[in-house]
Amino acid sequence: MSLRQFEYALAVAEEGSVTAAAELLHVAQPSVSQQIRGLERELGVELFARTPTGLVPTVVGRAFLREAEAAVSAARRARATARAGAEELVGELVVAVQMGFGTRQLPGALGALRRRFPRLEVTVFEEPSSAELERLCRRGVLGLALMAACERSPADAHHLGDEEFVVVGAGHRQPAADRVELRELDGEPWVRFDRDSALDGVLLNVLRENGLTPVTAARASQTATAVRWAAHGLGVTLVPASAVPHGHEHLVRPVLPAVSQPVIAVVRPGAGPAEAALLDLLRKETWSGSDFPSPAP
Repeated sequence: MSLRQFEYALAVAEEGSVTAAAELLHVAQPSVSQQIRGLERELGVELFARTPTGLVPTVVGRAFLREAEAAVSAARRARATARAGAEELVGELVVAVQMGFGTRQLPGALGALRRRFPRLEVTVFEEPSSAELERLCRRGVLGLALMAACERSPADAHHLGDEEFVVVGAGHRQPAADRVELRELDGEPWVRFDRDSALDGVLLNVLRENGLTPVTAARASQTATAVRWAAHGLGVTLVPASAVPHGHEHLVRPVLPAVSQPVIAVVRPGAGPAEAALLDLLRKETWSGSDFPSPAP
């Protein structure tokens, strides 16, 4: 097996056909077909099934492609490290961020990274689940993961700072207060998040610690959606201050007792210069726990 075969298989899975994969890879179609057939013969399994909508990975194929993706990513990072000079970084950096954390800080750091190293390709995706982020970190697919600290956080994780959580909503009983006491929110309906997300875990723990039983009005998959629903009176929500979209600052209230969550960066073992550069830039961002939008007078 070769990395070229891995790349061809990943392209076929992404495009759904050999023809489209060949166009993506800028190679002849017979070359892709030959490589896929050779790979299947060597493995002794069928990686793709033909369907009316195109080629679809089989169960075995999906398992193989997960490992192939990790291998290709590792090879790209190795090439990037070998080619990286004092003034230039090239290659690919894959970054994952836990939904709602570093919403303001990560774009600033990535923007500075791209301006400094314009040939570096950066792929970023948002992941709500702590468990999935940890799985991706263990597989070595990610160059860097930005997430909330938890009991299973690696010992070598880098603590960047803290995200303070705020209540957003037009319906709570003390809209003019500088800080809203959590007990005053007893009985309020809540706009919550997906059940396996870190944000919903924070919200649920905070309410339970303050003797509150949440009345769930709705669940959202994104922080911006939860804030907008709360702004329209569907309920109140609890989000990191930096995740509040522009134009909704007047609805923000910090809570009493204060709620904050440590934010960490997990860097893959044997990280290269791209990961080190991004980590340095993230450390320079403002991570003050009290850095939330000022409430309207």
